[in-house]
Amino acid sequence: MVALLDGGGYADQVAVRATQLLPAPRSVDLIDAAALPEAVCTAWDNLVTVGGLASGEWVLLHGGSGGVGTVAIQIAKALGARVATTAGGPERAAQCADLGADRTIDYREQDFVDALREASDGAGADVVLDVVGAAYLGDNVRALARGGRLVVIGLQRGRRGELDLAALMAKRATVTGTTLRSRPAAEKAAVVAAVREHVWPMIDDGRVRPVVHTRVPLAEAQRAHDLLESGEVFGKVLLVP
Repeated sequence: MVALLDGGGYADQVAVRATQLLPAPRSVDLIDAAALPEAVCTAWDNLVTVGGLASGEWVLLHGGSGGVGTVAIQIAKALGARVATTAGGPERAAQCADLGADRTIDYREQDFVDALREASDGAGADVVLDVVGAAYLGDNVRALARGGRLVVIGLQRGRRGELDLAALMAKRATVTGTTLRSRPAAEKAAVVAAVREHVWPMIDDGRVRPVVHTRVPLAEAQRAHDLLESGEVFGKVLLVP
């Protein structure tokens, strides 16, 4: 089994509600399967339940090389969406393309709004999944299509930003902020149930797989954090007891 934890995962043993358990996919190594629950639950819930992503729509994923981003690319493609994603550097952009992204944007060299508009024939993104926060707020609204949905799930570059309400109203767009960890148990159970129904079959047939950068012994947890802070990680870093 694998589990969506409330926290406390740096341990040899943990207690978890039965409603937050998922069967380990038979097609995935058990240790690598540890990379799935939180990333998949976050991606599915925010892309589909919150963002309402549908087949044929454009989604812009910030942080496509991250633990959530690498899974979100695959889920969005499995749903029939068209995926644009930002990444830092040409190598990471190429890795995102290998996962199925239709348009990769090196945010160090390109303006993501212009690149997205070019890819979408000027329409923009129906859904933007953002882990950056305040620094991208204005440009994310610019990137939205009419009726677009901006879903903010991270604050890597700030928590306070200025929002042009007139631009939001003109596009009939919405901005939603959400977290997974702080939700009530009943809501987490519903997310896990939806993931088991909709995403686990994608894993079983190979459309979605965990992306693991490396495994690090639990006793060397600080090294894992140093790796993450280096900006060189693609996918997940797993701590292994």
